[in-house]
Amino acid sequence: MRRLLLTAALAAACASAFAQKSAADGIAEYRAMLADGNPAELFEAKGEELWTKKRGPKNASLERCDLGKGPGVVKGAWVELPRWFADTNKVQDLESRLLTCMETLQGLSAAEIAKTPFGRGEQANMEALAAWISAESRGSRMNLPQGHAEERRMYELGKRAFFFRGGPMDFSCASCHGEDGKRIRLQDLPNLTKNPGDGIGFAAWPAYRVSSGELWSMQRRLNDCYRQQRFPYPGYASDVTIALGVYMGVNAKGAEAIAPAIKR
Repeated sequence: MRRLLLTAALAAACASAFAQKSAADGIAEYRAMLADGNPAELFEAKGEELWTKKRGPKNASLERCDLGKGPGVVKGAWVELPRWFADTNKVQDLESRLLTCMETLQGLSAAEIAKTPFGRGEQANMEALAAWISAESRGSRMNLPQGHAEERRMYELGKRAFFFRGGPMDFSCASCHGEDGKRIRLQDLPNLTKNPGDGIGFAAWPAYRVSSGELWSMQRRLNDCYRQQRFPYPGYASDVTIALGVYMGVNAKGAEAIAPAIKR
């Protein structure tokens, strides 16, 4: 009887391990099947068109927008964002930098865009632009600059925000992404306090979310993280969201960018 019980227990343990492995493998296979026809490509095409299209009160395109490598240079820009910009005297991520360009070049209101719900109006255009711009750096290595004092200050601010616990559930970003080997349901959770590897974490966003059929920018991803923590939303393109981007991006140095990736 004892031998039978031990055998049954071993079989149950093996079955559980197999089920977990199969679930993870299933997700990986599903992503691989979508990779050849990534739905994000539709958003990329829209973003490329928006970059050259004359719009706004000033009837201008974004082709003179400086993303950090000179006016109009897109390739390689995303893997060096967020970074400090002299014209605004601020560290900016991709979305906040686009807000600056859309306001100064096209005459659109950055404040109004920031208040627009995700996926609507100019926010939908913002996500398409983020998809195309990030795709232009696909295959490059993350290399956020830390030469300016403000870039280093934002890294430290982002680190503090990452580990800050609060809210009704006493959560922090580190609750899910501060250790190796964590997962929630079928989703592996990368450790973002260090380089999680190629195409993981920060290097995979923006991303197409299969569950919602939408393209999510990093700002939208952070919004959802705060929602899950039961925190108040910190505000679109706010200092804390940009600082978190600096912290995660610097920690991902050397990782290969695959954005826009496919996420569950």
